[in-house]
Amino acid sequence: MGRSSCRRMPVVATGRMTTAAGLLLVFLSHMVAPLEVPLDPKVLEGLPQPPTITHESPKDYIVDPRENIVIRCEAKGKPHPSFSWTRNGTHFDIDKDPKVNMKPHSGTLVIDISGKDKAEAYEGVYQCTAHNEHGTAVSNNIVVRQSRSPLWSKESNPPFVVQEGASLVLKCRPPAGLPPPIIFWMDNNFQRLSLSRRVSQGLNGDLYFSNVEMSDSRSDYICYARFPRTQTIQQKQPITVRVVNMDAINETWPGFLNETDFFGDGQTEERRPSFQVPSGPSSSMMVLRGQLLEMECIAEGLPTPEITWSKVSGELPSNRATYLNFHKTLRIAAVTEADSGQYRCTAKNTLGSIHHVITVTVKAAPYWIEAPQNLVLAPREKGQLICRASGNPKPSVSWFMDGLPIHNAPEDSRRKVEGDTIMFEDVVSGSSAVYQCNASNEHGYLLANAFVNVLSEPPRMLTPPNKVYQVIMNQQAALECYSFGSPIPKITWFKENHTNAALEGDPYIFYDNGTLVIPVAQATSSGKYTCVALNMLGKSDNHVHLEVKEPTRILKQPEYKVVQRNRDVVFECPVKHDPSLIPTMIWLKDNGELPDDERFVVDSDSLTITKVTESDAGTYTCIMNTTLDQDSASADLRVVEVAYEQPDPPSDLELTDQKPRSVQLTWIPGDDHNSPIKRFLIQYEDSLHDRGSWHNLTEVPGTTTTAHLKLSPFVHYKFRVMALNDVGYSLPSPSSRHYKTRAAAPDVNPTGVEGLGTQPDNLVIHWKPLTGLQSNGPGLQYVVYWRQKYVDEDWHSVKVANVSKFTVQGTPTFTPYEVKVQAVNEHGSGPEPLPFTAYSGEDLPKAAPDNVQVQVINSTLAHVHWESVPLSSVRGHLKGYKVYYSRKGSLHNHSPHHSEQQVLTFSGNRTHGKLPGLHPFSRYALNVRVYNGRGEGPASSDEDFETPEGVPGHPAFLRVVNPSLDSLTLEWGPPHDRNGRLTGYTLKYQPVNNSNELGPLKEVTVAANETSFTLPNLKYSTRYKFYFNAKTQKGPGPTITQEAVTVIDEAMASRQVDIATQGWFIGLMCAIALLILVLLIVCFIKRNKGGKYPVKEKEDAHADPEIQPMKDEDCTFGEYSDHDDHKPLRGSRTPSNGTVKRDDSDDSLVDYGDGGDGQFNEDGSFIGQYSGRKERDTAECVESSEAPSPVNAMNSFV
Repeated sequence: MGRSSCRRMPVVATGRMTTAAGLLLVFLSHMVAPLEVPLDPKVLEGLPQPPTITHESPKDYIVDPRENIVIRCEAKGKPHPSFSWTRNGTHFDIDKDPKVNMKPHSGTLVIDISGKDKAEAYEGVYQCTAHNEHGTAVSNNIVVRQSRSPLWSKESNPPFVVQEGASLVLKCRPPAGLPPPIIFWMDNNFQRLSLSRRVSQGLNGDLYFSNVEMSDSRSDYICYARFPRTQTIQQKQPITVRVVNMDAINETWPGFLNETDFFGDGQTEERRPSFQVPSGPSSSMMVLRGQLLEMECIAEGLPTPEITWSKVSGELPSNRATYLNFHKTLRIAAVTEADSGQYRCTAKNTLGSIHHVITVTVKAAPYWIEAPQNLVLAPREKGQLICRASGNPKPSVSWFMDGLPIHNAPEDSRRKVEGDTIMFEDVVSGSSAVYQCNASNEHGYLLANAFVNVLSEPPRMLTPPNKVYQVIMNQQAALECYSFGSPIPKITWFKENHTNAALEGDPYIFYDNGTLVIPVAQATSSGKYTCVALNMLGKSDNHVHLEVKEPTRILKQPEYKVVQRNRDVVFECPVKHDPSLIPTMIWLKDNGELPDDERFVVDSDSLTITKVTESDAGTYTCIMNTTLDQDSASADLRVVEVAYEQPDPPSDLELTDQKPRSVQLTWIPGDDHNSPIKRFLIQYEDSLHDRGSWHNLTEVPGTTTTAHLKLSPFVHYKFRVMALNDVGYSLPSPSSRHYKTRAAAPDVNPTGVEGLGTQPDNLVIHWKPLTGLQSNGPGLQYVVYWRQKYVDEDWHSVKVANVSKFTVQGTPTFTPYEVKVQAVNEHGSGPEPLPFTAYSGEDLPKAAPDNVQVQVINSTLAHVHWESVPLSSVRGHLKGYKVYYSRKGSLHNHSPHHSEQQVLTFSGNRTHGKLPGLHPFSRYALNVRVYNGRGEGPASSDEDFETPEGVPGHPAFLRVVNPSLDSLTLEWGPPHDRNGRLTGYTLKYQPVNNSNELGPLKEVTVAANETSFTLPNLKYSTRYKFYFNAKTQKGPGPTITQEAVTVIDEAMASRQVDIATQGWFIGLMCAIALLILVLLIVCFIKRNKGGKYPVKEKEDAHADPEIQPMKDEDCTFGEYSDHDDHKPLRGSRTPSNGTVKRDDSDDSLVDYGDGGDGQFNEDGSFIGQYSGRKERDTAECVESSEAPSPVNAMNSFV
């Protein structure tokens, strides 16, 4: 497509512009849904990218005149875009203005306004353009204006004299600033004036008095204006207000005539309200959609009026409407078209009311219905850009391409503009561009950039390989398969050991982004899953692993405890968890941490509290956490002074009101042991059917000692009762006497009735037998009924006993039947059973699929089609189709090669499927078979097909032979998988130095029939790295590498001698080491065997061996006398100020001076130095602040 080469016309609009949010996110659209290109650098590397504006200054940009002007414009693209600007519609040449600079790798302008230049000189309308070889993006029109805070005009404010009770308005009239100032009233002490229903500030800043009081008299009513951008505050001249009554006016009337304004002309009486603002009975205003609507009504009157608001023919939006300024201001946020209409404000006091109607009209600047989105398309695909905006009045939409009106762009039959939509068909490489949509009306405009990027990319996997997912059984598992490609790759999932069939249908859910979801994961869901991303340019696969873990469960909840004070208590919480997960047990008290008290002992599955106190009472919760789940249970602890116990068992059980199917049981409760009985549990034993087993029958409240029991027929009952209090259950009561109920016909029929054939000519009917309690009488039997469905015939039946299934023989193959089972005994039959549908046994399908066709997609993928078999020939439930295929040999050598037959299974009534993972350049044969629940039908006739060439595998081997001084010979074996006709080999090599840095890379092409190659003119004794691969017409295959070294030059090697192995060098090093050792020993002896220093006697008196002063003057060490040699050497550090610190001595340091040079400053601190004669030694040594030792001396030389 054509591009204009230099200055571009700006994208203009009748209103203002706004940017489309443009990060480096691109979308692939097939007229339905876009595909986002991920920000993964591995994916973005090498992908061309038209420019996208990412950051820009706001449309209305008010700058601080005291700071440099920074106009932002940032964009991304590949290659990185270049930037240019227009100012007031013409090209802005920043190179000609030394005050204007553009940031490196950015379009942001920095304008230096220091010196004589003013910010207002650079006011105007700016627009940024970002351009690379794939298109041009433009910013909004950025209107740059300088913030202004003008001074208040000088004025004289005469005093206001106002009659008590009259109304008053104090005008502010602030200077017009940019942006407008914030107005407030204060006094001379910088205290805000108190506002109320009577005194309020209007939206224009004026101060309104509904009626004045004597307390309003003051001389410091000051209006302030704060300008937020410049952070300056200006004030108006103070205003004086004098409030008087009529008597004061009569006395001082002449004094007011010349110097005051007087408000009020008679005796002030109570009066009806009237509006100070707005004026008249009605007014109107216009507001834009989305803005803030503020309406005010300020009224005067005596008493002070109250203001109320209502909407005529409508309701106020309660969630967006607020009242301010004592209900005098109605504010509606985020205005919509529904807020148009009439609003009535009413001012009312005890003398009457007055109304004002405000008519609000809502207009709208353009707003997005659907903004255009970036498109990434593959060649020959189609897509569309939609620019749909609304507003009032309706905005006009205009399109631009790379910053120019689209009607000026070169004609392109593949692009069609229809109003707010641009449609693309059969796009081609090189047609990438950036399109701008401008929607404008009289109130503003919207501007959006959207690029169309034409890419051809094979699939790439973005999900990390071999990722392991762990989920808890019965929870949802989501396996990710994020990929990128153009066209959009199709994702197919496979599971290991799943007959190589693609996963589909229940229990799997597939999402457009490639994610596979298993809603309820089971143990059988564990395993290795493979997702394959495929488009016309290739495929990519990835493996993930799913591990389904056993849930964490608390086997027994901790029990409620009532414990006497100072006793021990144990809460048990045994847990079962998956053995591969590491559990962590946490105990809480009242949902908080356990007290920090050693009386609380936590074990692996229990909590022990020793010597409980009243503060230990509460709720204790055990929480078992693993990395995947948790389980918790709670129990209460009650601490009492008196020991509570379980209740005694009830006694004296009696049976009364005996009926065939009911009886009344009464008992006497036992002692509750200070804990009231909460309920009674009644149990029964059936000595006829289940002797020795007690079952729960019912529960009754603890205040009841009688229970009416419902019974079943043909049962020999015995009853017992257990009492429950806060401590626990009592022992069971003695059992009651036997109560036998009479037999009766069954009340229910067997459940779980179903039928399934095990052979082609039978039908096996199963059911769940009744329990002894359900039999209701002796001689329990089952009547099994069956008849062929959809056939007019009578029921067949048979009576059986002590079984749970019956087999009907001689049935036709896979035929629907109605079956039912009824219970009978010696006293009659159960209720009429409901019939269920069942099928007789299946047989193998008898027909093979016809018209099998193979469509080869690429070298590794084929598409198989077949015609489904007639359902009547399936002779069972159609499970699906199986495709058997095998490789017959390679097309390279025409030699037969029969590989193991492979099978792909396609569930359901399918008529096509895909065969992935084929071997390129090979002959294949396949057949298709239908299968049902019994097995497979006959195979279709074999269909042969061939796969085209692919890239070859890596060479079989690569080795270096016969290395010489300046050449190396390489030998290799052809690839085992040629995947086509080899067209040659590519050999690349480069030298590698001793620091593993690679030198320049060279490339050699070798003929396909060669198996060796000699590289001449190499450097001797140099390591080389080789990269070798084979290629076919389809392209190069994978590369193998090898390294080798050329032979060293023997003549030069003979002249190179390792100096470290020479005898003279070793001897020299030993002599130097010996000399250093002798010097160290001499230094050490001199250090410790010198003369005495002047304060020796003092040190002897104090016997402090820690002090070993160092002579700073000549870098020699202070010395001890000879009779101190037997003492061990002990070092001490000399303080940085030159004084010596003592540990145990309380003498003053001045005692050590011989001459009197020791001095003290005014606060008594020592500031002198040691004085006196000191013997010096001529030997020099290295200065050290530590006591000398051989080790320290050695370290000083190292």
